[in-house]
Amino acid sequence: MLVLLPPSEGKASSGRGAPLKLESLSLPGLRPAREAVLGELVELCAGDEEKAREVLGLSEGLRGEVAKNTELRTAGARSAGEIYTGVLYDALDLASLDTAAKRRAGRSLLVFSGLWGAVRVTDRIPSYRCSMGVKLPGLGALGAHWRAPMADVLPEVAGGGLVLDLRSSAYTAAWKPKGDVAGRTATVRVLHAPTRKVVSHFNKATKGRIVRSLLAGGVAPKGPAELVEALRDLGYVVEAEPPVKAGTAWALDVLVDEIH
Repeated sequence: MLVLLPPSEGKASSGRGAPLKLESLSLPGLRPAREAVLGELVELCAGDEEKAREVLGLSEGLRGEVAKNTELRTAGARSAGEIYTGVLYDALDLASLDTAAKRRAGRSLLVFSGLWGAVRVTDRIPSYRCSMGVKLPGLGALGAHWRAPMADVLPEVAGGGLVLDLRSSAYTAAWKPKGDVAGRTATVRVLHAPTRKVVSHFNKATKGRIVRSLLAGGVAPKGPAELVEALRDLGYVVEAEPPVKAGTAWALDVLVDEIH
């Protein structure tokens, strides 16, 4: 099972560990594209601060994020599972999983990123600010920048099993499963059952709990149909129908009564 996650906008501090080693990151086929984004991002943020803030879409209160990006090559690095914070990651709570579940997380979780393309939660990275929606002056839109390298690398990473796609729309632009991989992919929408509406905080928290439930329970569905049954066994209310067209992802609705 491969689980695709969005990053968090807010991130923990880099800490005092050894600095980034690009060559040590998972998915080495993405390294040239990573070097291109890293180089331009550092150069941008080391220059005109106002221009960098505008390009990165940062408010006045986030001005300090520009300076942080200038130190990406020398700042301490921590595991991505520690760097990413926010609602989904709080609900997932990787740190409290037992050893076996943590190993499963290291194998199955893949976090998409405007800067790194995608990393495993065990990869060591510094704290940064660069969303997939950014358009860098030299490289252009990052979603488009990542499309070709991702298309080369991700099908092999996906292997022959289930792909559980929990990414937000900005990050789906970097890679869309196709063909056989798409047929083994399931997307999840979390709905407030009484209103059948998506509520952002509620949506993220429930996705984090779903991933935690699968990891903690050692549940590894082989395909979308098995995922539906596994989630129901774990107590989730799931609505799903097989796609009509071959090579199309399954769309699952998870209904929750309370917003929390």
